[in-house]
Amino acid sequence: MLPLNLHSIAFGFVAVFGFVVALFVLSIVLPGKTLEGVQLKDGTRVSYKLNGLLLLLLTAAIFLGGQFSGLIELATVVHHFWGLVVAANVLAFGATLWLYVRGVRAGDSHDDAKPSVIVSPSGEAVSAKPSVMSMVKGLYYGVTLNPSLFGIDLKMFSYRPSLIGLWVMNTSFAAYQFEQEGELSTAMMLYQAFTSIYVLNYFQFEYGMLYTWDIVAEKFGWMLVWGDYAFVPFVYCIVGYYLPDRVEPLSLIATILLPILFACGLWIFRGANQQKDEFKRDPSVKIWGKPAETIGGRILVSGFWGIGRKLNYTGEIMVYLSFTLLVGTTSLVPYLLPGWLISLLVHRAYRDDKKCREKYGVLWEAYCARAKFKMFPFVY
Repeated sequence: MLPLNLHSIAFGFVAVFGFVVALFVLSIVLPGKTLEGVQLKDGTRVSYKLNGLLLLLLTAAIFLGGQFSGLIELATVVHHFWGLVVAANVLAFGATLWLYVRGVRAGDSHDDAKPSVIVSPSGEAVSAKPSVMSMVKGLYYGVTLNPSLFGIDLKMFSYRPSLIGLWVMNTSFAAYQFEQEGELSTAMMLYQAFTSIYVLNYFQFEYGMLYTWDIVAEKFGWMLVWGDYAFVPFVYCIVGYYLPDRVEPLSLIATILLPILFACGLWIFRGANQQKDEFKRDPSVKIWGKPAETIGGRILVSGFWGIGRKLNYTGEIMVYLSFTLLVGTTSLVPYLLPGWLISLLVHRAYRDDKKCREKYGVLWEAYCARAKFKMFPFVY
């Protein structure tokens, strides 16, 4: 990998901004099914064109076709890794500022409060300037729930450069290892299979995102913008970053057990999310061959949701743990990823539980008696 220099930074800016713009244009022109999201507080619904899967497949065809034909050298992405990181951070911070200014001008607020008003000496009512703390919160959490550009919801769109960018980064590490070693290790081949299936499965289930907390309730500020454009593509690929330098070969037992861990984790993660999504769309749906069972007609207790309250989080942790264990003992740094994910999801499970207790009251108590743990049996 090349050291950070002006050439690498210039490459990063051209690559990152060109990649995002290309995906945005293709999101507009490619065909896709249009679905409406949940009803918002103001009674409106946002329409989303779901063509992420087609966009992923087209991107994969371009990059892999270019790699095998010699028109594209994916290893170049790895050589300029740190230049790409710099460019992605500039994009994230710049987009955050633009979204904030745009939202404030439209009268949006990070806390849904009406802008404070003062009366000028001439008797004219004018908006008061926000405090520094209010500006910081507005930048961090965002001020607009569903900002859009040319008819594209920017929050939903941003998952595309995020996860498709992650796939490109991961694939580039395989090209880099082949460039250096002339072959791919077993660990690298498994990593490519795991991560490609994971990203492909996300876009197969793209419609399920319309019911997630991020889309329904989170405003689009630095927290989500930086996560989409900088954190996910360049931190979630940390295993791929270290895999080319793995010294010890993957053992036979690991070669057998890690795919099982990944498959089970993905099954629990996506299965739980899909069960809840299908129930929200049609309460009469069958889950595991039986009509969906509920508590009070509101809380699903069939399938995974009758076993644990947040097994979708458990499954996601299993998926990322299967990625990380491929590194072995080469470095402890990749283990920070599942460690961070555990702390994030444990805290989110706590917040979700608190919110649901307030929303459902005694029904939630009854549900907790049925599904006794949140994420980890006998632990949490």
